[in-house]
Amino acid sequence: HGKMATVESKEVLVKSEGVDKDENGKEKGKERVEVKQQQKTKDFLAGAQSLLTVIVLVICCMVSFSSRLFAVIRFESIIHEFDPWFNYRSTHYMSEHGFYDFLNWFDDRAWYPLGRIVGGTVYPGLMITSGFIHYVLNSLHFTIHIRDVCVFLAPMFSGLTSIAMFLFTREVWNSRAGLFAAGFIAIVPGYISRSVAGSYDNEGIAIFALMFTYFLWIKSVKTGSVFWATGAALSYFYMVSAWGGYVFIINLVPLHTFVLLLMGRYSNRLFVAYTTFFILGLLMSMQVPFVGFQPIRTSEHMAAAGTFALLNAYAFLKYIQVRVSGRQFRQLFTWAVIFAAGFVFLAVLALTYAGFVAPWSGRFYSLYDTGYAKIHIPIIASVSEHQPTTWTSFFFDLHVLVCMFPAGVWFVMRHLTDVRVFVVLYAVSAVYFAGVMVRLMLTLTPIVCVLASICISHTLDSFMKSSSKEESDVTTSRNKAPTHGEEESESTSSKKGGSKAEKRSKRKEKEKEQQESKVLYDRNATKKSSEGEQFSGFNISSIIVLVFMMFLVLFAVHCTWVSRSAYSSPSVVLASTNPDGSRLILDDFREAYYWLRQNTGDHTRVMSWWDYGYQIAGMANRTTLVDNNTWNNSHIALVGKAMSSPEEKAYEIMRMLDVDYVLVIFGGMIGYSGDDINKFLWMVRIAQGEHPNDIQESNYFTPQGEFRVDSGGAPTLLNCLMYKLCYHRFGEVQHGYNTPHGYDRTRNVEIGNKNFKLQYVEEAYTTEHWLVRIYRVKDLVNIEKSNGTLRNVFTKRKYYPRKKNVFSKRKGIIRNKMTIKKGKKVGKSKDNKKSKKSRKS
Repeated sequence: HGKMATVESKEVLVKSEGVDKDENGKEKGKERVEVKQQQKTKDFLAGAQSLLTVIVLVICCMVSFSSRLFAVIRFESIIHEFDPWFNYRSTHYMSEHGFYDFLNWFDDRAWYPLGRIVGGTVYPGLMITSGFIHYVLNSLHFTIHIRDVCVFLAPMFSGLTSIAMFLFTREVWNSRAGLFAAGFIAIVPGYISRSVAGSYDNEGIAIFALMFTYFLWIKSVKTGSVFWATGAALSYFYMVSAWGGYVFIINLVPLHTFVLLLMGRYSNRLFVAYTTFFILGLLMSMQVPFVGFQPIRTSEHMAAAGTFALLNAYAFLKYIQVRVSGRQFRQLFTWAVIFAAGFVFLAVLALTYAGFVAPWSGRFYSLYDTGYAKIHIPIIASVSEHQPTTWTSFFFDLHVLVCMFPAGVWFVMRHLTDVRVFVVLYAVSAVYFAGVMVRLMLTLTPIVCVLASICISHTLDSFMKSSSKEESDVTTSRNKAPTHGEEESESTSSKKGGSKAEKRSKRKEKEKEQQESKVLYDRNATKKSSEGEQFSGFNISSIIVLVFMMFLVLFAVHCTWVSRSAYSSPSVVLASTNPDGSRLILDDFREAYYWLRQNTGDHTRVMSWWDYGYQIAGMANRTTLVDNNTWNNSHIALVGKAMSSPEEKAYEIMRMLDVDYVLVIFGGMIGYSGDDINKFLWMVRIAQGEHPNDIQESNYFTPQGEFRVDSGGAPTLLNCLMYKLCYHRFGEVQHGYNTPHGYDRTRNVEIGNKNFKLQYVEEAYTTEHWLVRIYRVKDLVNIEKSNGTLRNVFTKRKYYPRKKNVFSKRKGIIRNKMTIKKGKKVGKSKDNKKSKKSRKS
């Protein structure tokens, strides 16, 4: 019996071991299947996420394009503002004559009598881009005019800017923040202001080039790849050809490299990225004709060259560090840094003193001193875009992103990397420059969108992940809650493989789990919690998410309103509202330019302030004296002197410049605040800078220091040419019964000098709403007009010379020659008297 029992026990053990092996094999197979299923689900989720990302990016591109079409929908497809008209005129010339003729184009209709070489004084990237698109579309038999390409170019590139923002933010943070950044830049007013349909300016494509260059730069820093660094240099070359703001790139990238060296974050990746970018970018930027040798001869580019030298010196010291002792290396490092810094500093000073390196220009001095331009370069300070930025402008252009921007900076600084150091430097420098000049709000807008998207993404990740964790806990505990079928299967398996004691212990554990599950879960298998926990969880997760969603909705509404009402109104066509609520279109600008084009000669010369030079040349196709290029300050000052001088002296200047017509903008009839009277003081200041003996600003103010156009105004102002051209015949106009004659709606005063007549110019044309007034310069008067009475003419008696005797030259005998006798007085004889009488007769 004992032997039989042992044999049976061995057989039972062998059977149990076989069963265990079969169960282990089945479990491993199940695990493999589960791993494959998990991998499939991960791949599916990754593909779905990529597809969703692409869909969101496409939607962002469509939104960015459509939100910039309000100007076309509300008005028409037309070029806006002032500078875009010159860009369109240049692009049209290039599309008709070719690129090489465009580079050699001498524009004789600008800056008379000097002219302008267009190819060497513009950034040709905008014209080349539009011309290339026009050429490709026409090659594919899509017949489209070059004007339509110019009108819709900026909205097209705004979609590309959204993609560049996504790529940049994804490298800095993650894809979720990148999608937020793409959505923000698509509708933010700070970027829409310079990229609406019809705003054919350099900034429309420059922001895309800016952010794409920054994306390729941080990509090259992360990877240390020559490929990405070369791509960054190529993108920088496109930026140089498109906009003068490329100086911001060539100073920010060296600053990033220098700060990384100071932080001890030097690496071979940084060395490869910067050296490749600097060398290729330097060589390619010098191929732009307008830039030329500026990258090696101006102070604005010296920081990049100095950082390049410093980086190579640091790399050399790192190479030496391995081969010398620590003490020797410290001494060598100290002396090398002192020598390198001193050598670079002295070299820059010597080259600047010798004239090989140009000093900082006045435009860059005005970025560091806001009062510098007003004193030394008033023509820069006269531009409204160059004024300091107000707090209302920040909120108007960025809205709630201003509040999220500092939080994004904080989140980035908590986890610094080489790439995030660049983001912090970009944010700090852009905030400073945007505060100095309104125009540079454009460079601040992209980094604000990036950091605000990081703030929102990090916040939503924190609170939505916490709620998702709670849900995952509920589901796991729900899965752990045993069912009746599982209890039976486990009991049968325990009966087969275990003893009675193990069965009892397992049953007790199951009972405890069932009791706990009854306490923790209700009938619907949802986790129970106290009222306080539910209330706190609702506050932390749901309320904060709802608040952020409300902010985003308000941001979208604000952006739509601003883009529709504020930034989609072309300056060429004005709109107002009648008392009955209907819409009134004021088309005085095009009306005046059309009159010039149809009623003046082809070589007519028109004098106006420089703001309207591009529009006159673009729409009226007439020769101008000054325009928006503002490269010749003395020529602009001469026009300002003519406008601020009395009519007699102004006539002498106009005759010297061969002026045929004078064009002024007057807004006193309709209340237009951007007229020439409000700009007049800048004309005086610019003219005073070149002609201080003739023009003085203090003469145009009252003794109390007021600038007034009413009867209390300064006599010099009330008798200058600009005042007379604007207010000619305006004293006869009465707007209503409650207002006097000659009431200026812009200044809200009655003009002081009403009854005057023009002597040297005459009115040629005035538009419907008196917004544009054109005067013809009279010719010189040859003969003075008589008063109708005969003049008393006193003439002298005409002198007739005596005819000489022909025979007097002959030799002969002298008749009646007198003889002198000594000692006797010569008396008058009868014969002498007779001879005298005969001679007289």
